[in-house]
Amino acid sequence: MITDGVPGKFNWQEGFGAFSYSRSHIDAVIKYILDQEAHHRKKTFKEEYLEFLKKYEIKYDEKYLFDWVE
Repeated sequence: MITDGVPGKFNWQEGFGAFSYSRSHIDAVIKYILDQEAHHRKKTFKEEYLEFLKKYEIKYDEKYLFDWVE
């Protein structure tokens, strides 16, 4: 089955998330992006993402988190 050009089964997600940084943090964001490969040798994206949600007290339900690829 193909739905709107997407092969296979298609479903809309039930949740969403958006994150932003202020302009004053742009240098730190760029450094993070450039160092991401080395950074993720120490900590997985999943570990970092869950720490981020907890650090900023963002409520979430595990069922709405995406399937983790490790």
